Amino acid sequence: MQGGNGEQTRFWRAPELGGLELLRARFIEQRFAPHVHEGFALVLIEQGAQRFRHRGAEHLAPAGSLVLINPDEVHTGSKAHEAGWRYRGFYPEVGQVAAVLDELALGRTGLPSFDASVLQDSRVIQSCLDVHRLLESHADTLECQTRWREALLLLFQRYARVPEAPPPGREPLAVARARELLAARLCEPPSLEELAAAVNLSPFHFARVFRKATGLPPHAWLKQRRLEQARALLKSGCQPASVAAQLGFADQSHLSRQFKQAYGVAPGEYRQACARSLPR
Repeated sequence: MQGGNGEQTRFWRAPELGGLELLRARFIEQRFAPHVHEGFALVLIEQGAQRFRHRGAEHLAPAGSLVLINPDEVHTGSKAHEAGWRYRGFYPEVGQVAAVLDELALGRTGLPSFDASVLQDSRVIQSCLDVHRLLESHADTLECQTRWREALLLLFQRYARVPEAPPPGREPLAVARARELLAARLCEPPSLEELAAAVNLSPFHFARVFRKATGLPPHAWLKQRRLEQARALLKSGCQPASVAAQLGFADQSHLSRQFKQAYGVAPGEYRQACARSLPR
């Protein structure tokens, strides 16, 4: 939604993450009165800067920083730059955070909380930013679910005293079954929860076990299988648009981006080169 003064907001919920609330906004004159959130507020400042009062002190959050607000903590918000500020926010409920930590048996010491109000940790911030953009672009559910868990764990381990997760261990039968399911459903892949339920593991534990066994998280393994199949279909003469539709790519441009990233050439160029090399 766009206001008359150039301010913009987009609020939505991510069904693939249990209705997680998300916001992308640009504010110029907006001033947030003292308020609280029932859950956590994780706010990525993309441009400009925000000033806010939190825990009895004034804070400045510049571009490239992450604001951390625990549940029920009073805070404000206003611009700290003449052009305002642009940000992306996650607003996970307490239960949504606890559920992720419980999947790795890390939630037994009670609800974690942050001591810091503003972070400038490039790895954490990039991880959260990538997830927010994925959710906005309607990326594969499997990728969003895995990347969200990884980002959340990284953040809470570094800044909320959540202990290290136990090593994932070996589950060869579970990994083999999951690979079969993914290979059979390239066009409409199962969610992380579906895969985990099929092999009788919790979702996050399964994702870590799968990565240890294959070197890739489930969504990246799926991407590789799709690209291998795409190459085979192109070599047999299929048009790129048909290949994209058969293998579950969002569209032909989606196939083209991923194919070129993997192989250095566009799908159409690859198809033509294969056709020229056939014996006449």
